[in-house]
Amino acid sequence: MSDRDPAAARFAAIQVTRLMGAACVIAGMLVVARRLLPELPEWAGYVLIAIGLVDTFVIPPILIRKWRSPK
Repeated sequence: MSDRDPAAARFAAIQVTRLMGAACVIAGMLVVARRLLPELPEWAGYVLIAIGLVDTFVIPPILIRKWRSPK
């Protein structure tokens, strides 16, 4: 049996979500600036930015509330 702490796995999942959100924002800014994949339309960059912001600021609090220990 494994003695892994479920809180550590949850913390890692939340941090990875934030990191991937930040990566999406940066990728979106690079697409809008035509530095990354210049053949993509500009709106695709804005979509990436929006998704990244949601991943960074909206999803982690939802996960935190869902995984909160009962009092």
